[in-house]
Amino acid sequence: MSKEIFALSSGYLKKVVPLLMKYQVPATPPNYALWYTYVANADAELAKRIDESIKETGTLSPTLCEELYSNHVADEKVKDVDEFQRGLQALALEMGNTMEDTLKDTATFQNTLDKTFSQLARVGEETLSMEETVAMVRKAVKGSNELRQSTNFFKNQLAEAQKEISRLKETLQQANEDALHDALTSLYNRRAFDTELDSLAASPPPKGFCLLLCDLDHFKSFNDTYGHLMGDQVLKLTAKRLSDYCRDGINAYRYGGEEFALLVPNRALSGGCRVAETIRATIDKLAIKDKKTGKKLDNISVSIGVAEYEKGESIRNLISRADAQLYEAKNLGRNRVMPVT
Repeated sequence: MSKEIFALSSGYLKKVVPLLMKYQVPATPPNYALWYTYVANADAELAKRIDESIKETGTLSPTLCEELYSNHVADEKVKDVDEFQRGLQALALEMGNTMEDTLKDTATFQNTLDKTFSQLARVGEETLSMEETVAMVRKAVKGSNELRQSTNFFKNQLAEAQKEISRLKETLQQANEDALHDALTSLYNRRAFDTELDSLAASPPPKGFCLLLCDLDHFKSFNDTYGHLMGDQVLKLTAKRLSDYCRDGINAYRYGGEEFALLVPNRALSGGCRVAETIRATIDKLAIKDKKTGKKLDNISVSIGVAEYEKGESIRNLISRADAQLYEAKNLGRNRVMPVT
């Protein structure tokens, strides 16, 4: 490494640490790499995303850090190591079982050979009939054939394992996406929600934040009437509408089943309720067509419970308060936002 390059890289590192401290980003190796790329101006799109997040929320959330690192910094071969390891562990277990069976067959054949050679050694000492000698040889040949079948099977398993390893490498990027995103709706998943909420509670934005819990009304009946494929379409359309409001630091998540969640930073309760009401009204206008009958379905609505984070309260309590407001919205007739502000 030349002195010029060394001096340049050292200068970048000196900028990274203060930025991590300023924006309260954990000093993990991926975050170092992420911010090093940022200060080096090595990726214009990455710099744009970071600048936008800082402008909107004053920091970078753990979820966004992980996503940006994965998409802009991490090598394809190291993306989502956990998922890759799980695949390899399953593969190793299968191969281990096959090898164990092969070794057992090998041990059995070895015992057969030992006995056979022991008996053949008696040929010079004892009188063995031709039939007895041929029987011992046949037994050894039979054991040899069984071992050949076992080793051939193991060889085929190795070939299949090689194919599986290649497949795992090709799907690493998709596996990494699945680690943060819900497969059906493409929204952030529950894991991302939990991480983000923990981070917001640990270091709330200057103006606090609100949690919105959204639940599609009568969704089970909708599934029973029109089928799960239509239900999936409703979930996708709802997710699309929610993602349209993911600006100014707002993030949407698939909380589970037909439930969604939004984290709305820098909003008091009244501001969070206004966001919720806009979303409710938008989803109330959703309409899809039943491909079987050609009928237009427009009876889609959502109930939303809103809670503003109170300094020092537990995550569990915040979720419980939002959930209580959601229950109240359902109890009062659905298709509404609670509390009324």
